[in-house]
Amino acid sequence: MEFLSILIKSLSSIIALFIFTKIMGKKQISQLNLFDYVVGITIGSVVADVSIDLETHFMHGMLVMIVFTSVSVLISYLSQKSIKMRRLLVGVPIVLMENGKIIGDNLKNVKFDINDFLQEARISGYFDISEIEYAIMEPNGKVSFLPKSKFKPLTPNDMKLKSNYKGLCSNVVIDGRIMFNNLKIINKDEKWLIKRLNNIGYNNIEDLFLVTIDSDEKIKVYEKKVKSNMEGSFL
Repeated sequence: MEFLSILIKSLSSIIALFIFTKIMGKKQISQLNLFDYVVGITIGSVVADVSIDLETHFMHGMLVMIVFTSVSVLISYLSQKSIKMRRLLVGVPIVLMENGKIIGDNLKNVKFDINDFLQEARISGYFDISEIEYAIMEPNGKVSFLPKSKFKPLTPNDMKLKSNYKGLCSNVVIDGRIMFNNLKIINKDEKWLIKRLNNIGYNNIEDLFLVTIDSDEKIKVYEKKVKSNMEGSFL
């Protein structure tokens, strides 16, 4: 009897969950914002409890799912009708990189460190962040990248041109600290790096957010003290 009860409650929960997800819309499974995420994991937890815990009344679990689904639908409706409510309930995009410069304060606000940012860039195909003009964290936590004009998707093959080899960039300074292992990999040392930075006007490594060196030994420097002028301009 217990097995049969679990089977019936599990199948009923799956059907109910499918219906509630349809009601909440495809956004629930494609672009989760913070509230959608909370609703999703809560409903999933309720379904698991209702299916397995024989002492939990099935209709009580259904009531919880109905309440959370109703609130989710209400939030979506309010977000569509009011920009202020959308900002409050869903959030706003955050500029992480502007005009090729990393916005350090905004990275802190979204609880990102430079390694998180570099990972997102690599996932999106940018192994050299000097190719990026803008990077924006969307309300659902994903990062969108806009490449600089000369790096937009027109390839040398399209123009029937030969392209030179371009290897990975080495991150030799992260958060104001020299990455000695990375320097060693490219057969350079601290003295060489400091001299190169001094030659281009950077005397204090602690003021630098990120320093990269490409396969042609070109240095790209990203300072810590950079602020954005575009906050709040997306909604």
